[in-house]
Amino acid sequence: MTANDSFDRLDDDDYPAYTIGRAAELLGTTQGFLRAVGEARLITPLRSEGGHRRYSRYQLRIAARARELVDQGTPIEAACRIVILEDQLEEARRINAEYRRTASQSATGD
Repeated sequence: MTANDSFDRLDDDDYPAYTIGRAAELLGTTQGFLRAVGEARLITPLRSEGGHRRYSRYQLRIAARARELVDQGTPIEAACRIVILEDQLEEARRINAEYRRTASQSATGD
């Protein structure tokens, strides 16, 4: 691994850089909350060689959204399902926009 490889990870939203303790601290929540969203299958942290949970920035954003819903009174299982559906909707919109862009380019002959 080179120094450039290490620096590339700094911009990688999917790189599992955060321990459960640091992730909980960043989110202002408990480690138990992160375990609960894992049990609800909202996020699945990667494991270090020693078996410790590691979270990516993307996973932390997903967990933060679930926390917002829970803080508003939504049960954790329902909050996790809502976040999953929101994420799927965003992905469908992204794909749809890409299809439209491709169709537009095809129609104009680009």
